Amino acid sequence: MAPVPVRSQAPRASWWGLFAPTIVATLRSGYTLARARSDLFGALTAAVIALPLALAFGVASGAGPIAGLYGAIAVGFFASVFGGTPAQVSGPTGPMTVVMGAVIATHADSLGEAFAIVILGGLLQICFGLLRLGKYVVYTPYSVVSGFMTGIGVIIIVIEIPPLLGLLEPSPGVVGSLLALAEFDVTSLDWRAVAAAGVCLLLVIAWPQRLQRWLPAPLGALILGTVLASTVLRGIPVIGEVPTGLPSIEIPIISWTALPGMLQAAFVLALLGSIDTLLTSLVADSITRTQHESDKELVGQGIGNCIAGLLGALPGAGATMRTVVNVRAGGRTPVSGAAHALILLAIALGLGPVVAHVPHAALAAILMKVGWDIIDWGYLRRIKSAPREKFVIMLVTFALTVFVDLITAVAVGIILASFVNSRWLAEEQLKGLRRSVDGDELEQFSDEERGLLRAAEGKILVTMLQGSFSYASARELARRALPSNVGYRVVVYDFAHVGYLDTSAALAIDEIVDLAQRNGQRVLISGLQGHAARALEGLGVLSRIPTEQRFDQRIEAIRSALGHAAETS
Repeated sequence: MAPVPVRSQAPRASWWGLFAPTIVATLRSGYTLARARSDLFGALTAAVIALPLALAFGVASGAGPIAGLYGAIAVGFFASVFGGTPAQVSGPTGPMTVVMGAVIATHADSLGEAFAIVILGGLLQICFGLLRLGKYVVYTPYSVVSGFMTGIGVIIIVIEIPPLLGLLEPSPGVVGSLLALAEFDVTSLDWRAVAAAGVCLLLVIAWPQRLQRWLPAPLGALILGTVLASTVLRGIPVIGEVPTGLPSIEIPIISWTALPGMLQAAFVLALLGSIDTLLTSLVADSITRTQHESDKELVGQGIGNCIAGLLGALPGAGATMRTVVNVRAGGRTPVSGAAHALILLAIALGLGPVVAHVPHAALAAILMKVGWDIIDWGYLRRIKSAPREKFVIMLVTFALTVFVDLITAVAVGIILASFVNSRWLAEEQLKGLRRSVDGDELEQFSDEERGLLRAAEGKILVTMLQGSFSYASARELARRALPSNVGYRVVVYDFAHVGYLDTSAALAIDEIVDLAQRNGQRVLISGLQGHAARALEGLGVLSRIPTEQRFDQRIEAIRSALGHAAETS
C-alpha cells in the first residue's frame, strides 16, 4: 500500500479528548436514518470481505482461524468507536500477521506471552497518540514504505506456497518455507490441494468487477473452495473444528527474562500498525474529503489491540481494501466500522461448523492474491527512472524485511534515507549562504550599503544567511562562513532572513564566531529574531557577542563596522 499525496489533520484534541468515544459524537450530531442505511450497507460489504481474510490471516499466523476472526471483531469495533478516522475499517492485515506469526513461533510454548506482546503493542500505540507522534509516522520516506510493503507481500506469498501444495506442517518465516520447499518430494504433492488453490486463485484474479459489490472475490473463492473440498476434492486438508461462542480471556504472561525481546516485538507491532493505519487514514481522507485526527486514531487502534490481546486474537490496523470498499458502498461514519465488527461477531457465534470445511488451499490462494496486491508494483515499474539512491534504499529495506526483521528493515531504511536526504538538504540550504565585500553581487543591498562597503576598502565582510540550516549543512556552513582572510577587520552576519536553526547549525555559528574573534576580528550580527534567536540564545552563542554589536538592521551593522574599521586602520 503506497501513501497518497494528501496530508490532513483535524483540530488537536486534549489528552482526555483522545479517549472520548468518536461514535457518540457522531450519533449526537444529527445522525439520520438515510445515513444509517448507507453505513449499514457499507458495514455489510466490508464484513463480507473481512471474513475470509480474517480466517486466512488467523491460519497463517499459527493462532488459528478464530483468532483472526476475533481480531477483526475486537480491533474493528474499538478502533471505530474510539478512533479518529470516521470511515476507516480495521482488522488483521498482512503486515501485522507476518509479525504476529513470528511472535507466535517464538513464544509457541507460552501463548500468554505472545498475546501479552499484543497488549504491550496496543499500550505503545496509545502512548504514541498521547505523545502526539501521529503526525510524524506519515513522514516515513516512501522508499522505505515501498521496501517493507513489497517485502511483506513477498513473505506472504512464500509462506503460503506450502499449504497451497497440501503441506500442513507449519514453516515459520520465509527461510523455513524455502527450506520446506527444498526438501519437498514432488511424489508427495497433493494434486487435489493444488487444483483447489488454482481454481480459487484464478477466481480472485479474474472475478468480474461488476460483481465485486454484491459478492467480493475473496468470499466467492472461499465458498467455491469449500464446495470443492466437500464434493469432488474430498480429503484435502481443511481447517477442521473451530470453536464457537464468545472467546475466553487470555491471561497475559510477562517473563522478566523475556521482557526485552517482548518489548522489541511489541514495538514492531505498534510501529507497523501505526504506519499501516495512518497511511490508510490518508487514503480515506483523499476519498471522503474529510480530515482524520491521527493521534486519536492511534489511541483507538491501541485500545482495539489491547482488547484483541486479552481475547487471544490477532492484532490489527487500518485495512486499506476494507476501508475503500466500505466508503464505496456508502459507509462514512464510525458506525459503519463498528457495525462491520458486530456482523462478524454474529457470524463467529454460529458459523463454526461451516468454517470447519474451508480448505487450507483456498485460504492460501486468497492470501497469495493479497500478497501480490501488497507489493508496490507501481514503484517497481519506475526502476529505470527512479533516483538510484532511492531505489537502493528500497532494495535494502526489502531484503532486510524478508530475511531479517521489520524493525531492522525500517530502522536501517530510515537511516539510509536520512543520509541521502541530508546531502540534498545541505546543497539546498547552502544556497542561502552568500558573502560580499562590496555588495555589488548581492541584489538585496541598497545603494547606501554598497557605498559604505566601498568606503571600507575591503576591511568589512558581510555574510548573508537565508532560509533554514540544520545538521545536514552545519559542517559545510562552518567551513564556508569562516572569515579566514585576515585582511577583514570586521565581519557582519545578517540573520534577517533565517527561519530555522537546529542545534548543529547553531553550534556551527558558535564555531564561526569563536574563530573570528580569535583572529582579532570584530563580529557584528543583524536581523536576528524568532527561532534563530532562541536557538543561539539557548546554546549561549550570543554571550560571545556584546549587546552593542547586535543590530536590528543590516545597514546599522555596516555603519558600525565602517566606524570600527576606520578607528583601527
